[in-house]
Amino acid sequence: MKKEDRNKVVDHLFRTEYGKVTALLTYKFGTVRLEEIEDAVQEALIKAMQIWAYTAVPDNPTAWLLRVANNRMIDQLRRDKKLDFSDDLAHFFGANGAEVDEVQLDHSISDSQLKMIFACCHPSLSQEYQIILSLKLIGGFNNREIAEALLKKEETIAKSFTRAKKKLKEQISTLNIPVEIGLQSRLFVVIQVIYLLFSEGYAATSGSQIIKRDICYEAIRLAVLLSRNRYCEHPNLDALIALMCFHASRFEARLDEKLELVDLKHQDRSKYSQELVQIGARHLEQARTADNQPSRYHLEAAVSYYHCIAPSFEDTDWKSILRLYDLQVRKQHSPIVQLNRLVPYYMVHGAEKALEELERLDAKTDLSKSALYHAIRAELLSGSEDYDASKSALKTAIALTQNELEKRHLEKKLEWL
Repeated sequence: MKKEDRNKVVDHLFRTEYGKVTALLTYKFGTVRLEEIEDAVQEALIKAMQIWAYTAVPDNPTAWLLRVANNRMIDQLRRDKKLDFSDDLAHFFGANGAEVDEVQLDHSISDSQLKMIFACCHPSLSQEYQIILSLKLIGGFNNREIAEALLKKEETIAKSFTRAKKKLKEQISTLNIPVEIGLQSRLFVVIQVIYLLFSEGYAATSGSQIIKRDICYEAIRLAVLLSRNRYCEHPNLDALIALMCFHASRFEARLDEKLELVDLKHQDRSKYSQELVQIGARHLEQARTADNQPSRYHLEAAVSYYHCIAPSFEDTDWKSILRLYDLQVRKQHSPIVQLNRLVPYYMVHGAEKALEELERLDAKTDLSKSALYHAIRAELLSGSEDYDASKSALKTAIALTQNELEKRHLEKKLEWL
């Protein structure tokens, strides 16, 4: 395996294993040692990067990372003379090093990462703290990624994470998982965490990849596992699974043979996974609400469904998509939703009217600081044949874009103008 391929494997393992190992060690050592656990897991990952970049990745990387991090914790605790833990990981792994399957009860949660998310979503913590802790400890998100997801500044997220950990240690000594009604009381925040995990994987805010499939598939796995618990059945969860399936169905079409980004207008729709579209459609059908009040997940899933079944970009049912966005704006009042709404608005009403809408939006928000704002503005200006202004907007979007693949895509657009 080439060194760069090994590095990709290590990056993949960081995303998939960080939360798993952190969750397991937190259950063993408690929340009071959360900082030491984070340090131990990060040290294990650094060691893995150093070793696996030149040797074969172990067949069971979770077991390798867990043992290294566990040993580091034991050494630290012995030095501090706090505890004398044995090095017995039998309750985590079987005799052959394979992970032991936990029994799935109909009133509880068995998956270690789902347990950790439910624990982080303790009602004594604010919803913001619950989300930040979950994304940090389970998703391995950095401050920038969380800031993008929550529309906050990086330094604000850093301070909030420090405070959230302090409150977690002070008020929640052990990660006891609620059962039955207690599961339901935390369900909506857990669903939001899974949604944010998938969103970061689907459109990575930074780095050299636009799609981090490992994060997306992990989010889908967690949601499907959650849906099998009878106390967690809810239309919002089915709607979220539908949304993720519709998005995942287009993975193969989002990148060309050179692994460059392909926008929706130029995607080869024959590459869409019809199996995932059908699975998503079934979950969307199951997601019907008794009061006919769709959540954001319902509305976003319906938008994605229209894109999946459209024979072409031009033949998309843009009027229906615009109506869905109008509903979402009334429910959420989100500047990002309002910004994304301008694309179907442009397709229905034309560039000039869409630019007027953009100006009104700009007057009451600070979206002009985002790359997406200028990328959409460039598209609208191009549609109105103001190519010089469109080029200027594209240059600003390129300067603000953190993701390398998206940056190259915008640079190509600039060359075509």
